[in-house]
Amino acid sequence: MKRFLRENALGLVFGGLFVVALIGQAIAGHAAFNQQQLTDGLPIVSFWRYVSSASFGADVAENWQSEYLQFSLYIFLTVWLLQKGSPESKSLDKPGLESDQDQKVGRYADDRSPAWARKRGWRLALYSNSLGIVMGLIFLGSWLAQSVAGRAAFDERQLADLQDPVSWTEYLAEPDFWNRTLQNWQSELLAVASMAIFAIYLRQRGSPQSKPVGTAHEATGVEG
Repeated sequence: MKRFLRENALGLVFGGLFVVALIGQAIAGHAAFNQQQLTDGLPIVSFWRYVSSASFGADVAENWQSEYLQFSLYIFLTVWLLQKGSPESKSLDKPGLESDQDQKVGRYADDRSPAWARKRGWRLALYSNSLGIVMGLIFLGSWLAQSVAGRAAFDERQLADLQDPVSWTEYLAEPDFWNRTLQNWQSELLAVASMAIFAIYLRQRGSPQSKPVGTAHEATGVEG
């Protein structure tokens, strides 16, 4: 058990923090929702009614889709785009897909390589892009969930204000949808840009997201 915890500590800790944060969001969101209900002269709702509501679903999904957009873009763009001096970038002499030998695929695969890394054709192509594909699909799924739940929450407000509800396609053209979406996208894109640039000059000893403390600023693709 100790070995399992040591070897999986990063995933377990972040998974636990995710659950704690989600529960905290549900509790705080429930309180805020009921405050608004009282302000509007409407009855308060139970905690379980709130966490199954479109309002809570939209709030959760809009955060998820922006995070997975960040990862999807980062995975695909860092194949070709470089940043001199950043550990978040590949070495300046390795733009693009790299050689089969560098990637240990086909005849260059070793005994510990995944089975599909030894294949050719569609299986190798699929496995070679599997991380980006899965991240992209999760982004699209979260974006779709946000649009559906957001539309339901928007219609609830429309009806409370004695206004007509809108269809899903109409909601996609509403400022409410794009305000929710873009405010998350810009924060994620700023965070990635900041990390890539700050890591050129700043260090965190022992972190794989930082270069070794004594490494030159212009060193690229070097991790601690």
